[in-house]
Amino acid sequence: MPTLGLFLFFMAKDNNIPPVKIAVLIDGGFFVKRFNALYNKDRKMSGREVAEHLYTMAHKHVGNRNTLYRIFYYDCEPLAKKAHNPISGRAVDFSKTDEYKFRTELIETLKKKRKVALRIGMLKDNKTWALRPCIVKGLLSGKIKSEDIKEEDVFFEVRQKGIDMKIGVDIASLALKRFVDSIVLFSGDSDFVPAAKLARREGVDFILDPMFANVEPQLFEHIDGLKSVYPTIHRDK
Repeated sequence: MPTLGLFLFFMAKDNNIPPVKIAVLIDGGFFVKRFNALYNKDRKMSGREVAEHLYTMAHKHVGNRNTLYRIFYYDCEPLAKKAHNPISGRAVDFSKTDEYKFRTELIETLKKKRKVALRIGMLKDNKTWALRPCIVKGLLSGKIKSEDIKEEDVFFEVRQKGIDMKIGVDIASLALKRFVDSIVLFSGDSDFVPAAKLARREGVDFILDPMFANVEPQLFEHIDGLKSVYPTIHRDK
């Protein structure tokens, strides 16, 4: 039958198409924040469990027909210093907190995963505490008085250093050395735009996964596609 013949001909051609080589880059700070907000609101998942979901979500962007080059994970070691809460005066050892245990377990789990490369930056602290945004809003509106502030209403300020630079360098290296055909980036800001533009000029397909967060309209001109995936605890739509 001619129709069947044509079908088999095109199927054979499709099977000869080489797989696409894909690198998945994950901004760890962004990923954990979004994952907890969407799927781990009660914070009952361990760092190991979240790492497993991260790994499977990265593989969902690769699929069965394509090839994973590597998963790059960018993060900082959790804060391990000691400080005194300015409200209660209580000594706080951050290395004994649930957040420290969670972050450490997540990183240690990813270290053991096949084809995962860790890019570790540095945490920089200004040795200062800050009020949470909702508390500042309450103070400004008069709904909260200064004497009502509790120790959990403040947090120790830290900033990640070197993460954006490491992401940019890896994107440029992957594109210029022709290591991959496509790059998937889990991120939520526009700092990646210069590197994305370079990758696209080199012929690399650039996909952004914002984990269902809103994306600024002007970013669409600097990417080739937008796709968010669910973890295995949810069914893909």
